[in-house]
Amino acid sequence: MKKRVIGAVTIGQSPRVDLVPELISILGPDIEIRERGALDGLTKDEIAALAPQLGDSVLVTRLADGSSARIAERHITPRLSETIHALFREGIDIVALLCTGEFPELEGEGLLIRPQVILYNVAQAVSSGLKLGVICPDAGQITEAEARWRNVGREQVVVVASPYGDPEEVEAGLEKAARTLKAQGVELAVLDCIGYTLAMQELVRKEAGVPVILARGILARVLKELIG
Repeated sequence: MKKRVIGAVTIGQSPRVDLVPELISILGPDIEIRERGALDGLTKDEIAALAPQLGDSVLVTRLADGSSARIAERHITPRLSETIHALFREGIDIVALLCTGEFPELEGEGLLIRPQVILYNVAQAVSSGLKLGVICPDAGQITEAEARWRNVGREQVVVVASPYGDPEEVEAGLEKAARTLKAQGVELAVLDCIGYTLAMQELVRKEAGVPVILARGILARVLKELIG
């Protein structure tokens, strides 16, 4: 049987070996994911030139060598848009954005799946009356995260822990963030970055003692619903 092909666009570089195998584990082996990265082919210096300045919206992503990069949304959006359109032009009718950034101006010639919209609405649907905890990757994202999530749940607590970098440091950061959420009395947590893994979700669930919504998990299950 011929595999069904869906597109996947990261704001960083492909392949996303930290992400795509987990999507496949949920979607099943009959699905092929064709990856593209908005930063594919760029040098370290060229990527560094896209770094956020004062007042920019901050995005954090993974590069092909496993390192992470901070980039400004205004710099990456045109490259991201062109990468999405290129996949649609290849005849792929479903393309998933591998980022929880909002990107309100993005469009596509087919079905563009945006994790932030899905993540937000799922959290909103189940959080009525609850105190919400949000973990994001970078301190530069706190103000925007507070604004983004302020109408979800009765109260919100935003903390920082990066999913990228040295595994021991990542684990320690997530444990600290989860314990902060527990101490603040949150009743539901959201991992607001596609970089957080299934294992990280379980770690936060264990340390915070609350249900945890994972962006990539929600994305994969919506894709599964769409493609059957």
